[in-house]
Amino acid sequence: MKRIFIFDLDDTLYDERTYVTSGFRAVAAWLARRYSVGSGEILRQMEAHLDQFGRGAVFDAVLRSHGIYSRRLVAQCVGVYRSHLPKLTLYPDAVACLARLRGQPVYIVTDGNKHVQQRKLEALGLHAGYGIRKCYITRRYGIRNEKPSPYCFLQICRKEHAQPHQAVYIGDNPRKDFVGIKPLGFRTVRVRRGAYKGEQPAPGYDADWTIDTLDQLNERLIADIFASS
Repeated sequence: MKRIFIFDLDDTLYDERTYVTSGFRAVAAWLARRYSVGSGEILRQMEAHLDQFGRGAVFDAVLRSHGIYSRRLVAQCVGVYRSHLPKLTLYPDAVACLARLRGQPVYIVTDGNKHVQQRKLEALGLHAGYGIRKCYITRRYGIRNEKPSPYCFLQICRKEHAQPHQAVYIGDNPRKDFVGIKPLGFRTVRVRRGAYKGEQPAPGYDADWTIDTLDQLNERLIADIFASS
């Protein structure tokens, strides 16, 4: 029986915080070149604000603290953040997992700005490596087709001439990763790490299986996942 493996990207295959820090560092260096402020100080402020309040208005807060706020400058900071070339590495267990699955149909489905996600994939070597057949950046197909929409997952099934019960999706975000595809028969696995590590999902939103590392996605678990197909 055909078995298809579909992975989320951010916080599933690599630590998304490393991308955020990489982007903050690029913005801090850009601001330091334009204003008489130290890039290290700006970076520390950005990370402190992120830890305390989340990423929603990081640039606004830091620019205000230095008396240089403007909506135009915020937009420029966002542009620098999104266009920078990140240096990222896969989780070690992700490297090992993808190696175990080499030769199997393996895909990625990820939400987010299409240019940002493309640069992440390239930085991680996933766009044309690790045996990945195709990376689906959902926003390329319209915001309405971002998760929890099953659109890209069904595209994979069509491409593979397979049924949803022959595919398993591995992700980290129980708010949107699983609820749209479970009713169609897709198998689902949650990796408990990243920003949603400790989240208790709402009824119907959790995955069928929960693991703490991708090392646990071994042949025994895979056999269990597809046993009822």
